[in-house]
Parts: sequence; structure tokens; C-alpha cells
Amino acid sequence: MQETIDKIDWQKISLLPVVVQDVKSNEVLMMAYMNKEALELSLKTRTAHYFSRSKQRIWKKGESSGHTQQIESFNIDCDNDTLLIKVVQHGVACHTGRRSCFFTELESGKIQSDVEVSSEALYGVIDTLYHTIQERKNADPDSSWTAKLLSKGDNTILKKVVEEAGEFSFAYKDNDEAEMIYEAADLTYHMLVALAAKNISPDRVKQELSRRFNMSGIAEKNSRDS
Repeated sequence: MQETIDKIDWQKISLLPVVVQDVKSNEVLMMAYMNKEALELSLKTRTAHYFSRSKQRIWKKGESSGHTQQIESFNIDCDNDTLLIKVVQHGVACHTGRRSCFFTELESGKIQSDVEVSSEALYGVIDTLYHTIQERKNADPDSSWTAKLLSKGDNTILKKVVEEAGEFSFAYKDNDEAEMIYEAADLTYHMLVALAAKNISPDRVKQELSRRFNMSGIAEKNSRDS
């Protein structure tokens, strides 16, 4: 096993592309990436672990949703730079709630499969909203406010963030609880649009908040100043 891992030129490829196939039906479920640590974890546990480029960390498939992948086989290609794994898929593979990530016909744009599970139930409202915003990047600006906002660029996006932050502040000053909730939702949405425009997953914000749990606010502030 170690000999096979060592054949991979990790300095050259950094992240190993992984094609994920259903062990029974041979349906291609998804495509992801593994770094060396994720591959070693996957081999050791027989449960799929990947390296998320958006989250910038290793993640166990199904860590939030419970829809894990039990790996039945690993096959490396002739160039030692692409991996094929066959899995038993528990639940669905796609963050949209569909069985497979490959459900859209390229030429017609036709959706080939229905949602099996609510993505909000799988991942929570923040992650679901972020993924929805990412999907809107390719939508018609005339029919989608998110697409229109993204198409106008950084200045418009940032103007809306500042505007919503101001409206939240006024609601706070007025001690208007309902309005604070409403404006906080608007502010959160526009901040997620800004993050999506730069392809920064909200998971990375969560990681930063987690990092601060073991650090006092004063220490954290001093670390930034230094």
C-alpha cells in the first residue's frame, strides 16, 4: 500500500483527482480531490476522506449530512495521477440532495434527476444558501437578484454589505427586535454573496471562529496588531 502511495508525485500534483463510482451500479457519483493525508485516512478507515479546495481542509464525506461513502476498492491510473474509487454510498453524494453530482445535460441544460433529500436538512441554512449563491453565478441576471448582484462586481457587492450593516445598526439603535432579525438576515445574505464572489466557503469562517475559542479576545486582537 505504502509503495503505491509513494509512486504518486505529490510535489508535482499536490491534489489527486478522484473519480467516485457506485460499486453496484457503476454510476459515477462525484469527482473530488485527495491530498496524501486524505488518501492515507481513506485507506486506513475505508471511509472516503477528501481535501476540500473551498474549505481548505480535509473533510470526511458525510461529516455534516451523515451520507458517508464506504470504499470497496481503490484503483490508480497508468500515470499514477488519478484515482478511481468504488463505494457503497449511504444516502446521496451531491450537496444538492441528488444521488449523483452529474445530473445536468451540458447541451440542453436539462436536469436529469430530482432532489432526493433537502440540502438544507443535510447541511444547514448557511451552507445551503452559500451553495445556492454559487449556483446563481451562471443564472440570468434579469431573473435572479443574486446573479445580477454578482454580475455588477465588487463595488456593488460591497456597497450592499455596508448598506445592510448600516440598516442593522439603525434597527439596533431603535431597539426594534423584529427589524434587527430582518436586517441581520439581509446582512448575512450579502456577506455570503461577497464570500461566494471570492470562492471563500463559510466553513473557513467557522474554522477561524473555532480557532479563537481557545484564545481570549484581547490575545487575538494583540496577535493581529503584531
